[in-house]
Amino acid sequence: MTAHPPAAHEDDFLRLDQQICFSLHAASRAFNGVYRTVLKDLGLTYPQYLAMLTLWEHGELPVKRIGELLRLDSGTLSPLLKRLEAAGLVERRRSPEDERSVTVRPTPAGAALRERALDVPRRIARATGLRAEDIHTLRAELDTLTRALDGATL
Repeated sequence: MTAHPPAAHEDDFLRLDQQICFSLHAASRAFNGVYRTVLKDLGLTYPQYLAMLTLWEHGELPVKRIGELLRLDSGTLSPLLKRLEAAGLVERRRSPEDERSVTVRPTPAGAALRERALDVPRRIARATGLRAEDIHTLRAELDTLTRALDGATL
């Protein structure tokens, strides 16, 4: 006689190991730990690294746009940018066109830090143990998931 797997119970859907949100949360925490180690030599936290990536890619940007790109509110972003400014890596200044708008750009020291950061993505990719194609596929799937969740109406 062949044993059949037990029927799934609705309660099984409430198990922690069945939650995609927890898998993403655990992966995020693991990434943060790896980034903490890799970024230590650069003197950056992970959120500061993301802000610098944005500025290295786009140059001078309004704080509002940085927040949009990083999905951070001003209450989180402003102190982060102040710390980067205190470290001499960015310069914040009021827009001459609109006094309410503050723009941010890398300083020469912030721009020079980019060279030292070039190996970070390779080190992170190695830490994942994934092939480049798998990383690309995973990113695409996560981007699709994010768009779906952003557009979800419950």
